[in-house]
Amino acid sequence: MPPDVFFAGPGLDRADALRGEPAKLEALARSPEARQMVWADGLPALDAEGHLVWEEARDPALFLGLDGERPCFSPIGAGSGDLRAQFGALGYLSAAEAPVFAAAVSLASWHRRHGFCANCGQPSAIVRGGWSRQCGACGAEHYPRVDPVVIMLAQKDDRVLLGRQPRFPPGRYSALAGFVEVGESLEAAVARELFEEAGVRASDVRYVASQPWPFPSSLMIACLSSTADEEIVIDTTELEDARWFSRAEVEAALAGAPNAAFIAPPPFAIAHSLLVHWLAA
Repeated sequence: MPPDVFFAGPGLDRADALRGEPAKLEALARSPEARQMVWADGLPALDAEGHLVWEEARDPALFLGLDGERPCFSPIGAGSGDLRAQFGALGYLSAAEAPVFAAAVSLASWHRRHGFCANCGQPSAIVRGGWSRQCGACGAEHYPRVDPVVIMLAQKDDRVLLGRQPRFPPGRYSALAGFVEVGESLEAAVARELFEEAGVRASDVRYVASQPWPFPSSLMIACLSSTADEEIVIDTTELEDARWFSRAEVEAALAGAPNAAFIAPPPFAIAHSLLVHWLAA
């Protein structure tokens, strides 16, 4: 398995059994031990050391879980569309608290975007401590969605295929990725994305690890694949470039060498963990 994947730690005790007990949740929110996550500029606030900031529970809209005996809540927050600011915050977020950050961001984002029933169009209300919404008109209950995304390395001999999107910082290359479509297995999604984006045919697809990605709420599913194809045919609507990189080039990029052939994805991205895993394997 790869090294610890950012966002993928245990986080809080989610205490699922308490979600269906409104009276108990209300009592927890009133407890002097209860604390609430502080938000700033559309994201959970961080202190100078990268730790989450907490205060007395005043607007406990979302029950995040228990930290030992201490109940932890979050307001829904205002949200932010500035991805650069969001990713910048990850550079100093404490790895131990990253799972709590991810849960709060994904859950709050879902509530901001799903105020109405998808079944009848009437307003819905928060229930189960924020882990679902229920329509007062038709009774339908809706749960936060998770969008599965495959992210993969294709390997041939002792080289690996990486690509770059136009929005990447100059010089950065990363693993190819794409959403899993309806009626599709993970293996089929890996094969389809590799062929669509780079024109190579996948074989021997192997699962490696997964990572929750809270922008807004994806599950990154990291895989390795082999291919016999050498030629790359780039889909320019998806990629700006794609290349084969040697083991030595990947090692230099992960080490941050000034003469590296490319800039590696940041440590908080599962693509970074996937490259580390490929080298070790």
